[in-house]
Amino acid sequence: MINIIGIGPNRDNITEGALKAISESDVIVGYKKYIDSIEDLIDDKEIIKKGMGDEIARVELAISKSLEGHKVALISSGDPGVFGMANVLFQILSKYDGLEVKVYPGVTATNYAASLLGAPLHDFVAISLSDILTPLEEIENKIKHAILGEFIIAIYNPISKTRKEPFRLFKKLLNELKKPETPIGIVDSTYSPSKVTITTVNELNEKDINMSTTLIVGNSLTYIQDSYLITPRGYVVSKDIHPMAKDFYLKFLNGSGSSGSNTTCEFYPCHNSSDHQCDFCFCPFYPCGDGSTGGKWIKDKNVWSCEDCSWIHEKETVDCIKTKLKDILTNVNDLKSKKKQLLKLRRFCLLNKK
Repeated sequence: MINIIGIGPNRDNITEGALKAISESDVIVGYKKYIDSIEDLIDDKEIIKKGMGDEIARVELAISKSLEGHKVALISSGDPGVFGMANVLFQILSKYDGLEVKVYPGVTATNYAASLLGAPLHDFVAISLSDILTPLEEIENKIKHAILGEFIIAIYNPISKTRKEPFRLFKKLLNELKKPETPIGIVDSTYSPSKVTITTVNELNEKDINMSTTLIVGNSLTYIQDSYLITPRGYVVSKDIHPMAKDFYLKFLNGSGSSGSNTTCEFYPCHNSSDHQCDFCFCPFYPCGDGSTGGKWIKDKNVWSCEDCSWIHEKETVDCIKTKLKDILTNVNDLKSKKKQLLKLRRFCLLNKK
C-alpha cells in the first residue's frame, strides 16, 4: 500500500487525513526538507530521505517497499497532485502489478498564499516557471493565454540561482499584456510566518522573488483595499432605486436621455476628465459593491461611494453598455429586479476593455 500524502505548506495546515495516513504507515519516503518538517510524527518508522531531483528514485523506493509488504507514505509538500509526487508515481505505476495507491490531498501553495492575501482567486490557473522539464516556449504560451483569458495566475517555482530566464520572460509578458497597475501578491515561505507583499506589475522586482515564493497575479477586476487583494465575483448588493435615478432612466427608456457630454449640467464634469460622457450619469449598476473601478464603502455608514470611480463616464464604457443595456432594462424597476444581469454586463464591459 502506498499513501501519497500532501502535507500542505506548513504544520499549521496539515490535514487530519494526512496525519492519520502518516501514523498508519510504517515506511516514510520523501525529500529531506519535507521529512524534516514532520520528524516528530515519524520517529518510530523507517525513514528514507532523498535529495531534490531524485523524484523517480523516491517513487521506485516507495514501490519496492510496498511490494515487500510495507505500508508506505510517499510525502509531498502542498498537494501531491499539484506539481507534486502523485504525477511521478502514476507515470510509472503501470510498470508494476498489484499495487494499491491512495492519494491524500493537501493545502496547495496557491490556496495558502490566497488565504494570506485576502480573496484574490476567481477563475485561476497555476503555472510553474521551472523549465527543467518543460520547454520555455510552452511556458510562454501558457502565460500568454492565461493573461489574455483574464485568469488569475498563480506562479510556482518562479526563480532560482541558476534559473532566471523564465521569470524574466514572465515579467516581460506581464509588462506587454497587463496594465501596469495590475496587483500582484507575493507570499515568501522562507520566513516564519510567511512574508506577504502586495505590489503591481510595474513595481515587480526580481530581488523580491526566490524559489520559495508564490505569486498571485490579478486580472482586470482585481483591486487592493485595506491591504487585501480582492477579485470580486459580482454578488448583488441590493438597494432601493433613488427617485432621481428613476426619473433619469424613464427618460433613457423613452429615448429622451442625455448623450455624450452634458456641459450644461452644474456638476459637469463630476469627475476630472477631458472627455466626460454623461449618458449614465446615474450608474445603472449602483451600488456595484465592487472596488475594481475605484468605488468604496464609507465605513460604518452603509453607503457606497462612487467618488473615485470615473469608469462609467468613459466613452468606451458607454458604448459597451449601450450595446446590451436595453435588452436587460425594459422598465425602471429592472434596475433592482435584474441586478444580476446588470452586474454581468458591467463585468463584460470591464473585461473586454481594450
